[in-house]
Amino acid sequence: MAAEINVAAALRSVLHRVRTAAERLGRDPNRVRVIAVSKTKPITLIRGVYDTGHRCFGENYVQEIVEKANQLPEDIEWHFIGHLQTNKVKALLSSVPNLAMVHGVDNEKLANHLDRAISSMERKPLKVLVQVNTSGETSKSGVDPSDCVALAKHVKLDCPNLEFCGLMTIGMPDYTSTPENFKMLLNCRTAVCKALGIPEEHCELSMGMSGDFELAIEVGSTIVRVGSTIFGPREYPKKQTNA
Repeated sequence: MAAEINVAAALRSVLHRVRTAAERLGRDPNRVRVIAVSKTKPITLIRGVYDTGHRCFGENYVQEIVEKANQLPEDIEWHFIGHLQTNKVKALLSSVPNLAMVHGVDNEKLANHLDRAISSMERKPLKVLVQVNTSGETSKSGVDPSDCVALAKHVKLDCPNLEFCGLMTIGMPDYTSTPENFKMLLNCRTAVCKALGIPEEHCELSMGMSGDFELAIEVGSTIVRVGSTIFGPREYPKKQTNA
């Protein structure tokens, strides 16, 4: 019970910080969504956050989101925020009917796989974000900023079972360099919206995590992905060593 009270208090603190950051810039706090990223965390902690009334949760791994979605209420809006392999697309879509959005579409092949799979399952169009690698780190997924317009066009014009909703990025670990990454995504949105003829306010920006979500909001983020600040440090299983 104590753990559940702690995550509830932590969520309230995050929501307060989000509201404060938005209001500081004269933004409507209700236009910023908080995704509680629960990877590696047990069902009991997720329920502690759920019981506060929060409904947006995010996971990075297909196996984990499938297991958790089947044990938790159907009114949760699940966001898949990790790197999605094409061979895991059907498992994700068929096992998580309340999947609200996929954040990491970073190539046409993945977009096409999602589009075909949704068509075959007769699901309603799936909301997706195009992931942009704004930091230039080879360790991170995401399309190069110079290619984001082409991929966004492909999703919107050639994938009728996908709903293009905006862009997503992961800032660099070095806090001092993230403003440039976030501003790069802002520039990408301007280019994409101009090419697609859509208002910028209709194009989401998913950027900002536990260490930098307030800065991301100040730059223009509409979705922040907060994990450890709500749930505590991640707990990864220790690797087995051969005797």
